[in-house]
Amino acid sequence: MQRLKMKDITLLTCRAYFKPNKITPYIANILKEEQLLKAALEKQGLSVEITYWDNPTYNWSATKAVIFRTIWDYFERFDEFWKWLQELNTQTKLINSFDLIKWNIDKHYLKDLSSWGIETVPTYFADKGCNIKLHEIAKTNQWKDLVIKPAISASAFKTYKILANEIQANEKLFNNLLQERDMLVQPYFRTITELGEASLMVFDGKFTHAIIKKAKPGDFRVQDDFGGTVHNFMPTKAEINFAEKVFEACKTKPIYGRVDIVWDNDKNFYLSELEIIEPELWIRNYPKCAERIAEAVDKIL
Repeated sequence: MQRLKMKDITLLTCRAYFKPNKITPYIANILKEEQLLKAALEKQGLSVEITYWDNPTYNWSATKAVIFRTIWDYFERFDEFWKWLQELNTQTKLINSFDLIKWNIDKHYLKDLSSWGIETVPTYFADKGCNIKLHEIAKTNQWKDLVIKPAISASAFKTYKILANEIQANEKLFNNLLQERDMLVQPYFRTITELGEASLMVFDGKFTHAIIKKAKPGDFRVQDDFGGTVHNFMPTKAEINFAEKVFEACKTKPIYGRVDIVWDNDKNFYLSELEIIEPELWIRNYPKCAERIAEAVDKIL
């Protein structure tokens, strides 16, 4: 039975991280960040509740706004999530907004940002059901090594590195993926294994802090799910300006989010991802930044 009293904020997670029986170091970090954000919101005088996005008994109309946090299973159950999200949008306020989520949930947003003047990783967009071959994409774009990934995904879900001499052997894999979903093909920047991928956090339009993720030896995936490690990072002024410029390019300004950048062999940097749905924000590395989110949320409420 849900409380009848209206809540100001509901923080969204997924079942795996809602009151877990076993707390691993990974889950402990998630819970710590959740509590830091909850405390910052409460410091603003806001009442806060936490639940998982697919909670069948939760009264969404009894909360003024929901903040999307660790809903990290949505892309594996996308049809169910999308139906729920559309219904949720009729019941309460979404932070970030429904329009931003709808746009950012599909990596075709990279095409928009590129057309708006943002330097993004070069990308070929292959539509579901098409029969284009990987070697054709590589030849047309003069790319050697490739990365392929779904247009709707997270945490390196169905993401593969394919070296030039492996393309022919992976045509069937690519074709099978195309029968299920839209796919992205990008050149593989070898610098990812040397320099890593940087994440710059931007709250209420302003940069707050950054980290850099590095893959374990022999891998290219920087996510900790695959053995990647997180390190402190101090971006250059140009990189900070770039992250804030990405947020300014959005049709409406996100309250919170993350700009991921990678470098080419000449150390030019590019946007690899803009994360404004459920980004990991490493609040634990810079706890004061939770107050920036809370202040922005309080303003719009």
